[in-house]
Parts: sequence; C-alpha cells; structure tokens
Amino acid sequence: MTEKREFFRNYIAQKGLKLTRQREAILDEFLKSGAHLSTEELFMRVRRKYPHIGYATVYRTLKLFAECGLAEERDFRAGQTLYEARDADIHHDHLVCTRCGAILEFKDERIEKLQEQVAREHNFTMEDHRLEIFGRCERCSAAAD
Repeated sequence: MTEKREFFRNYIAQKGLKLTRQREAILDEFLKSGAHLSTEELFMRVRRKYPHIGYATVYRTLKLFAECGLAEERDFRAGQTLYEARDADIHHDHLVCTRCGAILEFKDERIEKLQEQVAREHNFTMEDHRLEIFGRCERCSAAAD
C-alpha cells in the first residue's frame, strides 16, 4: 500500500495538483476495501470517517486513480461504473451474476495460455485483455430451481 501511495503522490506532483488529506483518505479507503466499488459506495465508506468529504471530491479522485493506473474502471452491465484497485502483476477474470450482481474473481492459467496462443496464431500483439462471464451464481441458480 505504501508503494501505491508514493506512486499516487508522484503522479499528483507531476500533474501540478495538491496532495490533500481528502485525497489520501480516499486512497486509503479505496486500497483497503479490496472490492469493486462504485463512486457512491466509496463515498459512503469515506464519509464514515470524514463526514466533510463531498461526493464530487470522491468522484474526481477516483478518476485520477484510473488516469494514473491505480484503479481500473469496470462496467459489469449494472448501469454504473465500478472501480477496482489495479495490480500490474496479478491478472484475474470475473464471473458476474446477472441476478444478484455478485462478482467473483478467478484465475485460470489454462485460459491465459489459450488467449496468448490465439493471439499468436493471428499474429496479434496482445497488450491487455479481460474476461467477464455473465450468468447466475450458485445461490441464484439454486433459487431458480
């Protein structure tokens, strides 16, 4: 977390912006959450400790996180953008329940190797990728039966 905080400080300085206590508080809450958060969810979490922080500040700060590469914007068809902390060394994919909205992360080396193979077969230089599988989670599938 310290590396990411330092990375953000450097990014803010390069952009000629101020590193405020509010931005640091938002960063701390975002990084410790380990979840896929909407702006509203992060706002509510931050407000518990810092009631003076405004929604627009959280929104703009999340955009800064995405801009500098600390966060990734995700659209899981729920009608709102979710943000997750980005870790350059750890790739994962998602299973998204279309009923309850649960998001399950998973890793599978077989899928990763297959994607690389497909790219090679098409002389395609892969820079990034994401896999999102939509369906029903175990709980929602059982409830439907």
